[in-house]
Amino acid sequence: MADILSLKESVLVYLDRSGGLQKLAEDCKPFNDPQQIEAVYRLCISVNPSDVIEVDPVLGDCVLRDPLRATALFQSVCFLAIKTLSLVEKIHTESQVNVILKLTHLPPFPEYTLDLCSFPRGYGPMRPVSMEGLVIAMTRVTKYTQGARFLCINDDCPCSTGFHRIRVHAPGATESATVGHNFSCMICSSPLKEDVKFRVLGDKQLVELIHVKALDGVSAHQQSSFRYQSVTLFLRDELCNSVRIGRLYRVLGIPAYVHQWPGITWSVEANSIRPWEPEYPHKVSASFQELLKAMAGSPWRFPAVVAQCFGLDVAPPGLYNTLKLGLLLSLVQTRLDANDTFHNLDLLVVTTDTLIADRLMMHSLSLACRGVRHQASGEMFASLSRDEHGAGTANIHAGSALLATGGICMLGDLGCYKKDRLDAMQSVLESSTVSVFIPGKKYGEDADQQLSFPIQCSFWALTDASRRSGRADCAVLGTAEMGLVPMQLADAFGLVIQCRDMVGEHALLAQTIHTLQQAVQPGKLLYSPSWEFSTQDYQELVAHAQGLQVELSPGAGKIIHGYYMASRRVRTQNPGVKMSVASIKLLISLAEAHCKLCLRTQVLEEDAVIAVLLCENSVTLRHGASALVIPPNAVFPCDLGDVDGLHRRDVTLDELRQNILHFIYTYAPGADTYITEE
Repeated sequence: MADILSLKESVLVYLDRSGGLQKLAEDCKPFNDPQQIEAVYRLCISVNPSDVIEVDPVLGDCVLRDPLRATALFQSVCFLAIKTLSLVEKIHTESQVNVILKLTHLPPFPEYTLDLCSFPRGYGPMRPVSMEGLVIAMTRVTKYTQGARFLCINDDCPCSTGFHRIRVHAPGATESATVGHNFSCMICSSPLKEDVKFRVLGDKQLVELIHVKALDGVSAHQQSSFRYQSVTLFLRDELCNSVRIGRLYRVLGIPAYVHQWPGITWSVEANSIRPWEPEYPHKVSASFQELLKAMAGSPWRFPAVVAQCFGLDVAPPGLYNTLKLGLLLSLVQTRLDANDTFHNLDLLVVTTDTLIADRLMMHSLSLACRGVRHQASGEMFASLSRDEHGAGTANIHAGSALLATGGICMLGDLGCYKKDRLDAMQSVLESSTVSVFIPGKKYGEDADQQLSFPIQCSFWALTDASRRSGRADCAVLGTAEMGLVPMQLADAFGLVIQCRDMVGEHALLAQTIHTLQQAVQPGKLLYSPSWEFSTQDYQELVAHAQGLQVELSPGAGKIIHGYYMASRRVRTQNPGVKMSVASIKLLISLAEAHCKLCLRTQVLEEDAVIAVLLCENSVTLRHGASALVIPPNAVFPCDLGDVDGLHRRDVTLDELRQNILHFIYTYAPGADTYITEE
């Protein structure tokens, strides 16, 4: 008894030092509403285990190892404080105070860390643990019983009136454990009957959490023989709707065994949830630093060599350079910033050799912090099932696009998709959201419901140009055959790149020899490139470039704005061609991505020139050439095998910049105010 009193004194000291008593008084004010009469009053107490241990090590050990006992101690102290300070007159017994301890953190020791890969999960103490994982499914918010009042049916028993018998929810308890029908009075052994009008309801949501390595099974990483199993989290009250599908979180919770005859389900009662991101290497390798110094004389050379030396396991140097650059730009631009604003760069590749383009995409996907390869037969956005934990509500499962949140979703060949999938894809690309219809009758609700989820990933796709679509406008100068992809879908992607490298016997022979060599002797190259970079070098480069915060220089802004206004004026004369606001967003994204790939923090005119060339080529492939006439391979107009090739490329790009400025000066309204004729 003396030990319990000592622990209660320590609880009171901790609440006084931490400001918990003042917060208790504030939280009790809403309970004094005359209209609110309940059996149970819920109070959340923030507990810092480190501070508790400083006050009383025994109490700190109780909080970390026996949370149910610690909750009872805090409940008793809070009740005494409420009665002593006359905070709530309607609270008569200690059972009416439902205290929830919210832990701020846990010690960084293995005993308090749960790896979601570790199995089997045997019986153990119900103590708090920390875990990290990916949300792959979640249910709608439903109701559960926080607490209920029971009365003895024997009128002569003291428990037939008042608030002596209160049952509250405990971790791992089912609904029947809180409001069952087989409870008996501890004084006279008569049956207890619930006073239904005093039942207190709360919100409940179920979430499926899985180890982030489980994505390796649907990504470009080397797949292993491991099998991953998700964990069910129970979110209650203020934690409901605090997570989003496809995001990573660190969860503090108490493992519990839910007994649902004839089985037992292992689950976790969540105590607190915070967003979490694994740490990635953010340094630039010595090889790339050396290249950056060597190419410092031109803003265009460093990203050109980076693209030239990229993916040498798939294609020899000099082939698919524009595609390689587009993939790298998409990788460095795809990110979620601190304000939860998503930046993406979608890419559609038009080619007659889908195998090599697909391999390059898969190779690039391995560099993304999160990359998902979607299978045409799988679910792209979201699917529904019935919850298996007794609620019977709809369980929403993440598709490939939601699993790829913050990264890349590779769709592969669009010719493998049916029309309804392509239409859904176009809608998501245009709105960046997906709607899920939940039929109420099927999932135990009175009315149907439609939920919307943001899609925050970049999409990569390719189309086989050799499969004729029968488009009548393919005869327009500059347009390319899009295969089976509708023009509206191609417009929704924004950036379209055509692989022209396989035109000619020399390029075809070089690719064939390279592929055969890699099949016989993987990793061995037939040539000695001037610069060699490993896959890890590229991973570190992409991770570092993604984190750069860039700003638009006045010169780059004038080129982007002027080109947009000039193109809008020129191309709107052609019916069916529309330069929307998405076009200027694409221009800014391309310029920012090129700036990041150069490892700079200010977008220069040279970055804007590359953005204009890529965007103009993309629009030309879909709708034909305009007054701004540029070559199809404008970004890589010559071979980069030596320094002379880099110099010739600089000269050509400088000439194209002059053409762009002339185009802006001629067609953009008011361009003469910021661009001189010279």
